[in-house]
Amino acid sequence: MGSHFTDQFTRKDIGASYFDTIGRYRVILGRLNIEKAYNHPLWLRRRLPRNVEASVDVVSMTDDGDMKVEIFGDGQSSATTNRGAYTATGYVLCMGGWHNSKSFIARKYEHGKAGIDVVSRSDVKVVKGKTYHWRIVRRGHLLEWYVDGEPFLSFDDPEPLYGRRNDHFGFSNWQSDVHFDNLKIRRLN
Repeated sequence: MGSHFTDQFTRKDIGASYFDTIGRYRVILGRLNIEKAYNHPLWLRRRLPRNVEASVDVVSMTDDGDMKVEIFGDGQSSATTNRGAYTATGYVLCMGGWHNSKSFIARKYEHGKAGIDVVSRSDVKVVKGKTYHWRIVRRGHLLEWYVDGEPFLSFDDPEPLYGRRNDHFGFSNWQSDVHFDNLKIRRLN
């Protein structure tokens, strides 16, 4: 990947840097948009370094929230049916999931065991139309998620996902209308 990647979506189409697993992602007025992805990510084709910082601006245009990315996934996988369940290949970070009832980091399976496969919180609700700045940092076994500069959730994984099948970043959601912008990814030492 090199040491840096940025995307401000200042073009009319998705572009060759991404793999769209459902064909519904589009660029609208300088932002990446998805509605009704149903766990079909848009994968960045570039490989992630083991230690990385990724930041992105995210806004939901519906009350459901459901703003979601996957990091350290395989760059190809998605739900097996149009609206089916999905066992991710990486870590799923979701703010306002399940009709804006909780936010979480899940290691592969977002319906997994609390404290083992999933760390979550339910005290923050996504505000429709508000832009949130996410920063995701992974050093070694610790994955940290910051929202608007404040610690939001962290996942300490004794067997961190990394390698040929765990080195991609993807955008996703279930059915809400979500916009992403200002993606920045950089290698950490």
